[in-house]
Amino acid sequence: MVKVKICGVNSSEAMKAAVGGGADFVGLVFYPPSPRAVTPEQARDLAALASPQTGKVGLFVDPDDALLERTLGIAKLDMIQLHGRETPARVTAIKKRFGVPVMKAIKVAAAADLDATGAFEPVSDWLLFDGVPPKDRKNALPGGNAAPFDWTLLQGRRFARPWMLSGGLDPSNVAEAIRISGASCVDVSSGVEARPGLKDPAKIAAFIMAAKGNV
Repeated sequence: MVKVKICGVNSSEAMKAAVGGGADFVGLVFYPPSPRAVTPEQARDLAALASPQTGKVGLFVDPDDALLERTLGIAKLDMIQLHGRETPARVTAIKKRFGVPVMKAIKVAAAADLDATGAFEPVSDWLLFDGVPPKDRKNALPGGNAAPFDWTLLQGRRFARPWMLSGGLDPSNVAEAIRISGASCVDVSSGVEARPGLKDPAKIAAFIMAAKGNV
């Protein structure tokens, strides 16, 4: 069955909706410019509402060691998601120092962008394929921009690591995205919101049901 990650969880209502709906992963954003950002203390309290089976993923953008050390010292995270310009060497260093699995986001606009996976597959535990932030959008975030890419670029591709599909997904298109791309795990943030930073419990439930083939 397809796995689901609800990213940008920043309220108890959103966490309860994600966990209650059967999400396999929840994402906690540690990037202050994002309207979905949480503090390590808030993340700790939210994570306490999740089940032990729900993977708690911390999203960071080019974090330094001090931020990672402080966050991991307060909030229990099962995985670090790197969503910036981190290099394979930086991924390796973070895994070695903190001993936590790492997922690296790859921004995709064209087939050539998938070539970057070759350098990250040996050092990452997961890959995440996301759309490129819109160039015409002022102050676009590294992720969570509702920016899809051509899902056919992933058709028939095989990777050495498990991967997630992200970018522009919502309850109405996730089933088609899975069919076209072959994804076995999908990630959503803005597609289940009433407005940026405010998760909609009904949309979360609908997304999970659609992704897992229950509609």
